[in-house]
Amino acid sequence: MMGKNVLVAYFSCSGYTKKLAEKLNKKVCGDLFEIVPEVPYSKEDLDWNDDNSRSSIEMKDISSRPAIKNKVNNMDQYDTIFIGYPIWWGKAPTIINTFLESYDLKDKVIIPFATYHSSGVGESDKYLKPSCEGTKYRKVVAFEMDDLDHIDQIIG
Repeated sequence: MMGKNVLVAYFSCSGYTKKLAEKLNKKVCGDLFEIVPEVPYSKEDLDWNDDNSRSSIEMKDISSRPAIKNKVNNMDQYDTIFIGYPIWWGKAPTIINTFLESYDLKDKVIIPFATYHSSGVGESDKYLKPSCEGTKYRKVVAFEMDDLDHIDQIIG
């Protein structure tokens, strides 16, 4: 799994997922890619206590696909893609579905990993798998934000 055929892609708002993705990438010697939303999330957008916040609205609509500002060049070169994200409302932020659905990932190994504060992994797999048709999808591995040191669980 080590080498240039590995991509570690991640979406992070608070920095925890970024930190975990960087640690993982050092271990697997892949390419690191940050998923950047076309419209950045403000603090107000991320207020999960506000039913009218951008993140709350997006997560209520499973068909929501927030636009991504950047793109992976030459996705074909990767055989294994680690995809990292924070758990929002018991699942992956819908921008992760945008990312996965933006490429032909047929026959690639998709290894999701997530960070959470208190909710656990929830139904993350249920909502990600449909965006990964034709891939070798592995079950998500989740990490509590205070315990990011066990990255070997992701590699399996």
